[in-house]
Amino acid sequence: MPALADRSPVSRLGFTPPPWLAHALRAQRGPVPWSAVVRGALAAGPLLLVAVPAQQVSAGVVAALGAMLAGINDRPGSRRAAVRRLGAPALAGAAGLFVGSYAGQHMGAVALTVLLTGLGLVAGAVSAVGPVASGAGTQLLVASAIGAGMPLPEPGWQRALFFLGGAGWLLLLRLALPTPGATAGDYRFDGERAAVGAVYDAIADLLDASGAPEAPRRRVALTAALDHAQDALAGPRLRRYASSAAERRLHAQYAAALPLAEAATALAWSGDAGSARASAGLRRLADAVRNNTHPGPLPAPTRTAPALRALDDALLHAAEAFDRAEGGDLHTRTRTFASTVRTVLGSAGREYGIRVALCFGAGAAVAQALDQAHWYGHHAHWYWLPATAVFLVKPDLGPLASRVLCRAAGTVLGAVAFAGLAALLPRPEGLVALVAVSGALLPVATRHFAAQTAVVTVLVLALVMLGGEPQASWSRLGETLLACAIVLLVGHLPMPGQRGGTVRARLRHAERAAGAYLAHVLDEGRGVDADGGRRGEGRGEHGASGEGRHGGGGEAGVDERRPGGGAADVRAGRWVLRREAYRTLAEARTAIDLAAAELPALARHAEGTDEVAATLERLVDTTTACAVHLDDTGWLTPWHTGRIAELLDELAERRDRAGLDAHRAPGAAPEIPSAV
Repeated sequence: MPALADRSPVSRLGFTPPPWLAHALRAQRGPVPWSAVVRGALAAGPLLLVAVPAQQVSAGVVAALGAMLAGINDRPGSRRAAVRRLGAPALAGAAGLFVGSYAGQHMGAVALTVLLTGLGLVAGAVSAVGPVASGAGTQLLVASAIGAGMPLPEPGWQRALFFLGGAGWLLLLRLALPTPGATAGDYRFDGERAAVGAVYDAIADLLDASGAPEAPRRRVALTAALDHAQDALAGPRLRRYASSAAERRLHAQYAAALPLAEAATALAWSGDAGSARASAGLRRLADAVRNNTHPGPLPAPTRTAPALRALDDALLHAAEAFDRAEGGDLHTRTRTFASTVRTVLGSAGREYGIRVALCFGAGAAVAQALDQAHWYGHHAHWYWLPATAVFLVKPDLGPLASRVLCRAAGTVLGAVAFAGLAALLPRPEGLVALVAVSGALLPVATRHFAAQTAVVTVLVLALVMLGGEPQASWSRLGETLLACAIVLLVGHLPMPGQRGGTVRARLRHAERAAGAYLAHVLDEGRGVDADGGRRGEGRGEHGASGEGRHGGGGEAGVDERRPGGGAADVRAGRWVLRREAYRTLAEARTAIDLAAAELPALARHAEGTDEVAATLERLVDTTTACAVHLDDTGWLTPWHTGRIAELLDELAERRDRAGLDAHRAPGAAPEIPSAV
């Protein structure tokens, strides 16, 4: 996610708001995503322009809803990643609309509420798997509420097809339209090029900050850049491997950045100043990736320390990779079905699933009670309340108090704005134009939940009015406030088991990944490689090879930085584990930061977890420094192993203080040998 900037007047006046209020007053910052703005303008509006003259208004409204919900998930990134990020939630939404439509027609109020509650339990538990699963769960529930509560003339299967068609239209725009400003020729990979180029820039930034106080922040930024590039390149494909030369080049350029990131992390860990010439070379590589050109000459090496020698070797390897343009491994760990099931059934999935089920079911029950009592007059469209509860219960959108405040403020703003615009605009042309403008504003409004809520409120009210419902602004406001009250109540209810399940589950996952990474590096330090050979002499001061690190002959041994040898497999496996360790740490940090910004009654359940995450980060950084030292010398010093032992002791102490329930740290990590 982009960095958050506090733009609130209270901060400039010297008042420090509490964390739950400060989060509500912050907004993401960054350049305007013009490509997403163009797609938003061309998504729902043109669909209505076709449907309204053809007297198929209800079909156009459903298709526009599909495009709108897909637009909420339209984020910067590659086209390949967009297929999963937009497509999976759209399929879930179509399924929810199908089920909700038939359930609303053939079930009574009690049975329907039970069904929707069950859907909430399943969708909430599945949402713990990751961002794409969370988006799919959200659309499943929102679309099922709309299908059950919005009276439409089409049967359920047609509604699902129209919804899927609207989302598919936006996905087609995402795949077909080039990104404005892309000048590298083959626009299919402009998102991938930008992501890989950002990795090289982030490595250069970390080198520039090495030895300075901002080095930890730059290392976190490097992790985010690597995660984004890995996701951008690892999207779904028709073939198992990259099929075009341009894609193979990008894979090679990403793979070449991994040893550079490792060396830069080790240098920042040591506190030594980075090489200005090396960072200049990295920025040259970044420009070459973005512009699809050759980097030109790179700076001369500086080989006075193990991390600097590793950095120069990695730069040389990167130059060779840019010249050869052979496809490289993305070093990702595939999530197995068993691990996915464990996540869904684990503490995070159970806690989140129960809360979503309670909020969604209670919202549906209250809405149907209002419908039966003809509250707000003839209250035929009761789906707004449960759909609002779904968005409010999502931790992806911020802490609970922040979500409630922003949702209420955004709904008020959107309802007032729509009431004024509806009184002035001609119908239906003005409403269609309003939908198109709202779709264009949505990518910018996603920087703040209140702004996103305001734009979505205007867009949905325009669609509802096009569908034949009279002015509904004020009734929507009342239902939103009811949903806020329901979610606030359920969010503070005691639940079975230990609270803070999401934070604790993320930390446990990070501990297991850190433990696997540490075990792998220590096995290398014991002198056992993937082929069972023993390490020989390390490189000298200037990096010349001795006997080689693998027995079995050969004048210079096997170069670990080149494919074809067992040591290369060891190194590739290490990069996979290092990426997993840093990625899971970043996910844990995000969950901890969100928990810390909750109201005190909820924030206290995550107390001490930030200290555990900080110790884990230092442990993983130390493991990376040990790996680089091993590559340079073939052995670890007692100082390295002593530092690891200190961090493991500190981790165990902080875990006990935070009340985490594992018995040793991190995730069954191996014992530290006295000598390697």
